[in-house]
Amino acid sequence: MYLTMNRFKVKADKAAAFEDLWMKRDSHLKSVPGFISFHLMRGPEGSDHVLYASHTTWESRAAFEGWTRSEAFRAAHKDAGGSRVLYLEPPHLEVFETVQELR
Repeated sequence: MYLTMNRFKVKADKAAAFEDLWMKRDSHLKSVPGFISFHLMRGPEGSDHVLYASHTTWESRAAFEGWTRSEAFRAAHKDAGGSRVLYLEPPHLEVFETVQELR
């Protein structure tokens, strides 16, 4: 399994708009080979921001990389620049590969 995580520092007064944007957005993920799941997580609040993380799990690194080169990726991110006013800083991408799995 391969996990990607974007962390977002959203301006405190823009949190509702950020959540609304994500709830209404078509990610196109369900049509992508190797996609497993997506979660948008709300984290702690700071004095000037709310921390969010989006977690996407993939069957493999190759599946994730295929997504980043796909038409579905371009369609899902076509309006991303318009939401910059919601953030204190650009999103921070982190990626993780499975070392151990217990079920």
